[in-house]
Amino acid sequence: MTFEPVDLNLTDPEKGYLHFVLYTEARLGVASSSLNAELDIEASQTVTPHFQEWLSRLERCEPNAMHCTLVEPTKIPSLFHPCVTEDKNSPAAAISGSGCTCRRTFYDPEFGLPVVGEHFKHVGTGGTDQWSYKTYAPLELRPDDVFDLFITGRGLFWARTDKGLLSILPQRHAVGYNIGYSGGGPHALAAYLTRLAKNDGGTTPAGTPYEDAHPAIVAWTQSKAADRGTNELTLSDLQAMLES
Repeated sequence: MTFEPVDLNLTDPEKGYLHFVLYTEARLGVASSSLNAELDIEASQTVTPHFQEWLSRLERCEPNAMHCTLVEPTKIPSLFHPCVTEDKNSPAAAISGSGCTCRRTFYDPEFGLPVVGEHFKHVGTGGTDQWSYKTYAPLELRPDDVFDLFITGRGLFWARTDKGLLSILPQRHAVGYNIGYSGGGPHALAAYLTRLAKNDGGTTPAGTPYEDAHPAIVAWTQSKAADRGTNELTLSDLQAMLES
């Protein structure tokens, strides 16, 4: 039987928000996303109310192939080990069963994307006991969502829809966002916010070219003021910048 290619749409980031295309190199043991940006969320970033809101909606699940792309190949077995708080004899337990280096797997029910939480607990009491997380950003908001509010704090970037849903801001692989300096990260963020404003908050796939960024929005993302605490820009704020 000969292979006949079909239009699956899954490889086209212009056509939806759940697209996930796996990039693999069997010889090198590489498996990762080729479209969605991978996000490393450090423990220090998890204290914000917006992260906690997002975390609260995640659902625990059994590890699957998508979770495996978020960890190093040699760490994949740890996805199946319980936390020491659940089993003191877990392979993730450190000395005397009090320390822990386990992982937990979740999924975001709104976007279907995988999340891996990594636990780091010192042996004994009174030491470090924290979680960090890895996940993928969506490529756009859900089809019926309308962007209403941009939020940033502690290096994380969020979108809230007109219905109140909080989402990680859509982002493409290898196109990182940042704020507070003159460089590619702030420019990439400004380009996407510019496109959102021009689309009246409607369907806006991630990956807007840098040259589409409006100068006023670039000036904001590059400013030091943009990286002070938690900052918010409404859709109206962004659209007003386009008129400046």
